[in-house]
Amino acid sequence: MAADAIDRGRRSFLRGRPASGPAPIHPPWSRPDYFTALCTRCGACADACPETILRPGDGGYPEVDFTRGECSFCGACADACAEPIFDPTAAPWSLRATVADDCLAVRRVVCRSCQDACPEGAIRFIPAAGGAAHARIDDAACTGCGACVAACPAGAVTLDHQTGSPAHAVR
Repeated sequence: MAADAIDRGRRSFLRGRPASGPAPIHPPWSRPDYFTALCTRCGACADACPETILRPGDGGYPEVDFTRGECSFCGACADACAEPIFDPTAAPWSLRATVADDCLAVRRVVCRSCQDACPEGAIRFIPAAGGAAHARIDDAACTGCGACVAACPAGAVTLDHQTGSPAHAVR
């Protein structure tokens, strides 16, 4: 672990809370290897976000909250930041949608909210035995914009860092 990286387990322990949940999702194009060292937590990126999906997270660092909406990849957050945290020449991030077992379709309730919300058409429902359809994510088409997260009435859709992506590894 780098000297400037946040030890989430230690921080949670000291706050009296168990370390749980995935690592936070920082703004697109942010460089995870430099993010906590260079971010001044000024909030300029959150103020510039037209989708208002950036909020102060753990330690005051900006995090993406996909329950508020999707990322349009407009680049306003990167343009507003005075620090060299963002790399607009790289992929925005390695996020991909995943659908948990508490999906309404798995429970045989007809729901296609995530599919309808996906601007890339990366989510399709495949018929399964017994009449229930199951969501399938096309990883090649998924941009990680988060449109499907806010649209899911069961909260079954999440965005996770895709493994094997060195540029945007889990922080």
